Amino acid sequence: MTESSLVQSGAALVRDINTYDSKPGRFALWWLGQHSFIAKCGGTVLYLDPFLTAMPGRTVPPLVDPAEVTNADVICGSHDHADHIDRPVWPALASASPGALFIVPDLLRERLAHELPLAASRLVGLDEGRSVEIAGVRITAVASAHEFFDRCPSTGRYPYLGFVFEGNGCCWYHAGDTVWYDGLQAKLSRWRLDAMLLPINGRDAVRLRQGIIGNMTYQEAADLAGPLDPGLVIPTHYDMFVGNPGDPEAFQDYMAVKYPHVRTHVCRYGQRLEILSQG
Repeated sequence: MTESSLVQSGAALVRDINTYDSKPGRFALWWLGQHSFIAKCGGTVLYLDPFLTAMPGRTVPPLVDPAEVTNADVICGSHDHADHIDRPVWPALASASPGALFIVPDLLRERLAHELPLAASRLVGLDEGRSVEIAGVRITAVASAHEFFDRCPSTGRYPYLGFVFEGNGCCWYHAGDTVWYDGLQAKLSRWRLDAMLLPINGRDAVRLRQGIIGNMTYQEAADLAGPLDPGLVIPTHYDMFVGNPGDPEAFQDYMAVKYPHVRTHVCRYGQRLEILSQG
């Protein structure tokens, strides 16, 4: 695991992604804040829940302008909240990266195609246990419970997903927004995960009354990851809004005491983090 020096601008960030050589058995991540990451795996560039709208209340400004995102092969939106499927910028991303495909919950695919609008052919719908391979990266959906599953009563499809990515000899999990639920750890145990990207902002009655739907506490995130023995665990979703924080240092301290064999890393904005496969 190596981390680069700070990337100062959106253009420089995109250049860093484009020039990074993802050799077999390794991939890189760039954190944009909240649950937003860019990944490069082999020659494939993936934007994971990119949140790029300069909305009021953000404590971390967008690190890249949507028009600068000319290198995307895949853009994933785990669920239809503004900081995950950033509706105002997705048409701009589609224009800047005309070959990119958008991975979304299948339950939302038709509605998003109509409302954004985006060509339906560019939206790939996934649901629990379904996979797609794009540009050498296999993407498998894992159901998330954003406090609740909120499954469609008529089809059983899920509105909230996490994703497991496999490619270039590497494998990692981006949880989307989720709480711990029975069976999640068992689902993830089928993979040898090189990295897990887990929300740690937690949940409580005060936030839920305000319409702020919660996620794992840092203790739950640690207890999900620890027994799976991943190569690295990265806490996320704790920094973007004053009223919805988390504590990455507390997460790291808890992991160090309870699961000292598992490495953790707190990312810095816009810096490249290279991760080597455990395989």
